[in-house]
Formats: sequence, C-alpha cells, structure tokens
Amino acid sequence: MIIRKATKNDMPSVLELIQELATFEKEPDAVVVTVDDLVRDGFSENPLFQCFVAEVDGEIIGMALFYYRFSTWKGKTIHLEDLIVKESKRGTGAGFALYKEIIKQGKAENVRRIEWNVLDWNTPAIDFYEKSGAKVLGDWRVVHMDDKGIEQFLNTTI
Repeated sequence: MIIRKATKNDMPSVLELIQELATFEKEPDAVVVTVDDLVRDGFSENPLFQCFVAEVDGEIIGMALFYYRFSTWKGKTIHLEDLIVKESKRGTGAGFALYKEIIKQGKAENVRRIEWNVLDWNTPAIDFYEKSGAKVLGDWRVVHMDDKGIEQFLNTTI
C-alpha cells in the first residue's frame, strides 16, 4: 500500500469515494461537487484543500481530504473534512495509514489542533478516535448553513 498526495488525475476516484461516504452517511443524493470542482479547487494557484490517497496495485482504495484553518485560540489548525476507505477494502489498514498521515502532516506543519466531525451513531469510528488519543467533544454542536439557507437569510429580515 502506498500513501501519497493526490493528483488531478486521482479526482475521479476521490469523487467516487466521496459518493460512497455520502451513501454510508445516509445522504446518497447530497453530493453536488464534480471532478471539475475538485480539480479547480484542489490544484489551483491557491488550493482550497489537499488530499492523501491510499493506493494498492494502482487502485485508489481510500482518501483523506483536509485543509488548513485558523483558530483564534490555537492558531494554525487542520480540518480533516473526510477520511474514507472503500467498503470492500476496510480492515486492510488503509484507514489507519491515512489517519496517521494526516497526524504526521499536522506535526510537520506545527499545527496546534487537528479537528474533524463524526456522526454520533458511528460508534466504531468514535471508539477508534478515542483510543487514538482524540477527544470527542460532547458539548459543541456543528452548525452550518447550506445554499438554500444562505439565500433565505439574504432575502429575509429577522
């Protein structure tokens, strides 16, 4: 198994993994990003994300997509957006290898925090994260506003 930085040519496989993750997370119709979006936003002069892939015999079996953020309390941080391994390749160590690569990246970049989200029903992932030394915060709620919410907010007054 090889863990390496993704290239533009990997984006079709990355998109397949994103779609597989959306299905696993019970939102199979939620993915609207395209290969062109991934290429543009990940490989421009100022890329919005970086990505590692796990490859076996020329096949991409997993990926970890991340980007840098800034915390007013901690400074430079990494946000791990998604880490996914093909269902048929789980248990091969690919997920652990990608996870370790993200943590190594954080150490190399001197970040003070690496953060990500996990669904509350994904107990195997939660157990793994806690065993690895990560803290699953119970007192913070994820808040987001989608494109419809943005439009509605901008067209109404509170």
